[in-house]
Amino acid sequence: MRRLVSAFSAAAVLAAAGLSGTAAAGPFPGVIELPGATSAEGVATGIGSTFFAGDLFLGNIYRGDLRSGSVALFVHAPSGRMALGLKVDVPHHLLFVAGGFMGQAYVYDARSGDEIAALQLANPADGPSIINDVIVAGGAAWFTDSARPNLYRIPIGSDGSIGAPATLVVSGPAAHLSGQFNMNGIAATSNGKTLLVAHSGDGTVYTVDPRTGVSAAISGAVLPNVDGILFEAGRLWAVQNFSNQVTQLRLSPDLSSATIEEVITSSAFEIPTTAARDGNRLAIVNAKFDTGFPPTATSYEVVVVDGR
Repeated sequence: MRRLVSAFSAAAVLAAAGLSGTAAAGPFPGVIELPGATSAEGVATGIGSTFFAGDLFLGNIYRGDLRSGSVALFVHAPSGRMALGLKVDVPHHLLFVAGGFMGQAYVYDARSGDEIAALQLANPADGPSIINDVIVAGGAAWFTDSARPNLYRIPIGSDGSIGAPATLVVSGPAAHLSGQFNMNGIAATSNGKTLLVAHSGDGTVYTVDPRTGVSAAISGAVLPNVDGILFEAGRLWAVQNFSNQVTQLRLSPDLSSATIEEVITSSAFEIPTTAARDGNRLAIVNAKFDTGFPPTATSYEVVVVDGR
């Protein structure tokens, strides 16, 4: 199991978590509270040790520093917005936000917080839509819809300009509408030629061809309660919300199969939903859905764990 990266004593952390071994060293605080947040769901990292986290039901965005633990309100969203998955396009200083039940996506300037675009990806009049997560890959931002078998692509110009959204209809097993939340977390290969989607209803991860929408199961990626995912250098991290854990897997070169390498736990997890990577660390947000939906907790936070 990974160790909680904490400013508290290593002995206290290990005793609380029921772990053995040596806690990860360093100045990074283990738990960073989001001041004034009424809910939480998405997290993303930016330049340096900067991170962003969203207030799920208010749409507000917080910006903080993983090293110092400082955090403050960054975007005060207009009424009626939501903030689920987040992703930063670092070269263009763009922050993409999945807009949940509104069927929308939002783009903010990651330096100033100014709104760049508000885009309607799905028409709620056509039925339920849950724009849930986002990845930036292959010159575009890709969004999942947990209520429809669709992915949405927003092109990003070489100058950082935002293009018109397009819909990719997914076929094959990832298109199953088998649960309240279906396609959820999303990741991609470094060249953007293959997308990976976590399917919460099926408890597994699929590959999706971004040209055709054809999907295929990744053998061995059986992950109950799977939510947000990360993919980097052949490794996949899958956040399993009500399991209160993150599973690290090694994928085969052709992405057809996966082997579990480690299960990361922490006594600080309380229904984690998404994760972002910063060096050897994972920043993971607590959604606290165990208190209800909407949740009713009095505080929400980002937990930092060793992610080597």
